Amino acid sequence: MSQTDMAQMIEAPKSWYMIRALAGIGLMCALLIVTTYEMTFETIKANKAEVLERAIFKVLPGSETKNIFEVNNGEVEKVEGETKNEMKYYAGYDANGQLVGIALEAAGQGFQDVVRMLYGYSPEKQAIVGMQVLESKETPGLGDKIEKDAAFQKNFAALDVSLDDAGQNLKNEVVFVKNGTKTNPWEIDGITGATISSKAVTAIIQNSASANMPVINKNLDKFKK
Repeated sequence: MSQTDMAQMIEAPKSWYMIRALAGIGLMCALLIVTTYEMTFETIKANKAEVLERAIFKVLPGSETKNIFEVNNGEVEKVEGETKNEMKYYAGYDANGQLVGIALEAAGQGFQDVVRMLYGYSPEKQAIVGMQVLESKETPGLGDKIEKDAAFQKNFAALDVSLDDAGQNLKNEVVFVKNGTKTNPWEIDGITGATISSKAVTAIIQNSASANMPVINKNLDKFKK
C-alpha cells in the first residue's frame, strides 16, 4: 500500500469525525433555540399584551375601560375570550361607561422595517386623537423620532379623518407635508431629517383610516355599552 493510500485512509475518518461533530453542534443549537422559544413565548406574549393595554388608554384620552371587537365580513362583533382574528377594534369607555373612541392597530413598511402602531379614533370628533408606535426599527436619532418627537406627535391630537356624505370614503386624504407647512387638519407635518419615516406613518394612517373609518361608523351603535 502506498503512502498516498494510507494518508487517504487516515484522512477519511478525520473528516467523518468533523462532520459528525458539526452536525451534533447544529442539532444542539437548534434544540436550544426551540426550547428557549417555547419557554419564553408566554412571557413575550404577556409583555406585548401589557404594552398594548397601556397604549389603548394612552391613545384614547379619558378612557378607563375597554371592550374588544372583531370584524367579520364588514360586520363588527364583540369578542368574548380569545380570538385569532387579526383585525380587532378596542373600544374605550369613560368612568360613566360612555364611548370615548376606538383604538386600532395598523402597520406598514418604514425606512428600515415594518412599523406597527396603534391609533385612537374619536367618532364624535371624526378625528384621530392619539398615536403610539408599538414596534419599529427605524434609525436611532432620525427615524425613531416618529416615536419621540413631541411636535410630530401633535399631528395626532386631532387629525381629521371625517367621511364624505355617503360615508364610504374619507372626505380628505391624509397627506404628508414638509415640516412647518401644515395648514389643514388632515395633513401630517413631517420631521426634518426623517422624511421617509414620517411619510411611512402617513401612508399607514391613510390606508388604515380609509379602510376602517367607514366600517366603524357603520357599526357605531355596536360599540356603545
